[in-house]
Amino acid sequence: MENTVQPEQELEKHNDLVEETPPTQSEEPTAEVKKEDLADPVKKLKDELAESKDKFIRLYAEFDNFRRRSSKEKLEMIQSANEQLLNALLPVADDFDRAEKSFKDKNDKESEGFFLIQNKFRKILEQYGVKPMEALHSNFNPDLHEAITQVPAPEEKLKGKIIDVVEKGYLLNDKVIRFAKVVVGS
Repeated sequence: MENTVQPEQELEKHNDLVEETPPTQSEEPTAEVKKEDLADPVKKLKDELAESKDKFIRLYAEFDNFRRRSSKEKLEMIQSANEQLLNALLPVADDFDRAEKSFKDKNDKESEGFFLIQNKFRKILEQYGVKPMEALHSNFNPDLHEAITQVPAPEEKLKGKIIDVVEKGYLLNDKVIRFAKVVVGS
């Protein structure tokens, strides 16, 4: 009976063999799957974080552009807020210019009061950014001038230039609020 092996000894040998055997193919993928399972949520979180950062940067840039655009529009609105009123006062400035032509020959007290009022009116217009255009003898520019008619130029150098100004043009902060009505030499 010496050759007989005890069941306890067989069990120990079997356990020793199981521990010494390398892992089988079925065990190996589960270890990789577990690592991939751990890596996937980390990768997903990193991707979500990068996407959130990108959205934040784009949203911040869009807001910054909106803020700039709003402040620019507000500044333009303030600068041209009185445009309608100032445009309505331009015929009064024309009347002052016509009256000035009739008073030029006189140096009496009546004309002195008129010139004081005219200067005050001009200063108020200038204070609000209204400037008259200087058009006489300059080149015709359709962005600034409105040609009423063309007449033969008295001199060769006046061809294509403004010979006469029928109605003055005005600028409000370098923006045309009334085009100058002019006569162009041809």
